[in-house]
Amino acid sequence: MRLNKAAVRKTCLGVVIRPLAALLLLSVVGCGGMPERPAGDNSLLADREMFAAGYENIEMIYIEPVDPGTLTMAGLERLSTIDPELSVKRTADSVILLVDRDAHAVFETPAHDDGAAWGILTANIVDSARSVSPHLRGTSSEALYETMFEGILSSLDGVSRYASATEAFENRVSREGFGGIGIRIAVGDDAVRVVSVMHYTPAERAGLRADDVISHINGLPVDGLDQDAVVDLLRGPVGTPVDLEVRHSGAKTSRAVAVTRAHIVPETVVYRREGDIAYLRVYSFNLETAQSLRKELIHARADVGDDLEGFVLDLRGNPGGLLDQAVAVADLFLERGRIVSTHGRHPDSHQYFEASGGDYGDGLPIVVLINGNSASAAEIVAAALQDSGRGVVIGSNSYGKGTVQTVLRMPNQGELTLTWARFHAPSGYTLHHLGVLPSICTNSADNTASHLIGALRGGRLVPVPTVLRNAADPEDTSGLDRLRAACPLRKVEEAVDLQVALALLEEPALYERAIHLADPPKFTVSTQPALSQAQP
Repeated sequence: MRLNKAAVRKTCLGVVIRPLAALLLLSVVGCGGMPERPAGDNSLLADREMFAAGYENIEMIYIEPVDPGTLTMAGLERLSTIDPELSVKRTADSVILLVDRDAHAVFETPAHDDGAAWGILTANIVDSARSVSPHLRGTSSEALYETMFEGILSSLDGVSRYASATEAFENRVSREGFGGIGIRIAVGDDAVRVVSVMHYTPAERAGLRADDVISHINGLPVDGLDQDAVVDLLRGPVGTPVDLEVRHSGAKTSRAVAVTRAHIVPETVVYRREGDIAYLRVYSFNLETAQSLRKELIHARADVGDDLEGFVLDLRGNPGGLLDQAVAVADLFLERGRIVSTHGRHPDSHQYFEASGGDYGDGLPIVVLINGNSASAAEIVAAALQDSGRGVVIGSNSYGKGTVQTVLRMPNQGELTLTWARFHAPSGYTLHHLGVLPSICTNSADNTASHLIGALRGGRLVPVPTVLRNAADPEDTSGLDRLRAACPLRKVEEAVDLQVALALLEEPALYERAIHLADPPKFTVSTQPALSQAQP
């Protein structure tokens, strides 16, 4: 999804994903290197470019109409957090800068809908304040931007946010990939330990494995280095070599290992075999998630063979990620039909995504696991598989973050992430605030696998209230809360989720019964087949 503006880079869903341990890679996107450290020159020109770009983007992209003057005052009011003697006051046609409650300068306000002009005004007021405030003069440009954009965005939706140049670089790395060797590390006690080795990476091909200890990098001892310093040594341009001294766990001596850096995207998919069932965990949605899942589906079919009974797709704790990857993941299992649609204020926000055909699951049963930390892109996948009748959703209500964010590159190489649309499930309801209602709720007093399976077998599980869900007013938060109350979100991961999933996949008649618990509104409870009718 692309806007008619060069600054737009990527459409995202969910929160920024941070790896548990350092990913030793280097971005090959943009300039191909670490951003320069934020400068402290407090340039008026740079400030004008930043605030003008920020206000213009918000005015054009944000899902609701905004008043640039309100944004201006919200940002300028944060100056007092840097210097308590600074404050601002707005009149009908001016903004007054106050120093210790005395008027210092008066600025005429521009037209109410001229975002760029309000941005220039903001920079001019900041420049005037800097001339009388030692505290402000001692504040770096980056610290100033972080403070003021926190205020500017505070009146929006709580999801839109600003990222500094350094943070934005790491965000892009998480979304789009790194140049490196493909390991996660932990640094402590003067040792660098390999936490894990990513599949299909130079590190794996070189024979590195978990619990290896790295003592030297390019001939330099790692003793005394912190995590950031080690990461900087291991990162480098794609195609360049890095020489390591590595000791395997339990070995007495180290060996030399030469590794050539490559473009690596953080690993988000893990497969393991559960008897004759393929368990697939998706941790987030980045540039390679759909491709990685496709590889693991192929791997699972080769691993289990003709005895493969079905798939567990675990999306618990998945905070979201890239919209196109959510669509591509759902498309791996769908032959036809709507996957998701998005709608906002900007004309380009109205998008419809359809399945392209071709089911990598070969029609085998799918159970999707969700919980209260399954958000955004994870909710798109769960809703698409549930609405299409392709999968049974098990767990608790999901988070309910049904909005799409667009990431815009700022003049300082930072990023502005703005909400610009809401997304709708295939049957039409918006997931915002509501989330995905599971077909089988495991967050109940009687949440043992045996009780839930027995209730399903006996026809005692209450179907998803799809008629009420689809008729709910997206603005009626109390009504949405009533729907969610039947299966309150649970953020922890319980063993019962997987136990019920495996039981369903091992008994096709039970699975068939469970599928119909979430039939779209055109079906009714009375038309859902009895268990005896569903048996082969």
